Amino acid sequence: MMIDKELLQHDVKVVAELEKDLRYIAAIVKQKGRELLTDYLITPPQFIALQWLFEEGDMTIGDLSNKMYLACSTTTDLIDRMEKKDLVERVKDPKDRRVVRIHLLDKGLKIIDEVITKRQGYLQDVLVDFSADEVIKLKDSLSKLHHDMRKE
Repeated sequence: MMIDKELLQHDVKVVAELEKDLRYIAAIVKQKGRELLTDYLITPPQFIALQWLFEEGDMTIGDLSNKMYLACSTTTDLIDRMEKKDLVERVKDPKDRRVVRIHLLDKGLKIIDEVITKRQGYLQDVLVDFSADEVIKLKDSLSKLHHDMRKE
């Protein structure tokens, strides 16, 4: 089967532009998220830890370290500071008392809820010039991309 070189070159350019747009979008979202966190007196890594606990449920320091790409000692220090702020607590696993899991407390859950709501409001404002159909197509395309990336 012959591949049209012009089509192939076009696809490479489109993919390069897509990668650049996604990188810029991720940076803007990250920056906006950091701005929102200043109201809550928590650091970006603490918020990331809260997000993982919110999405995945209770987990060990080791599991959280792997998700955040941090050393266990760094994650332990992070959790120590979060415990002092009443965001999380350490709980013994009822099935194996040797295992300690990190549990998200109400105060941490409240922060997650408020920050995510504010992020969604920001996105709502940015999407004001998009039609409902464009928003749905964008969501569907990004969901498909996310799904396909997670398979790898």
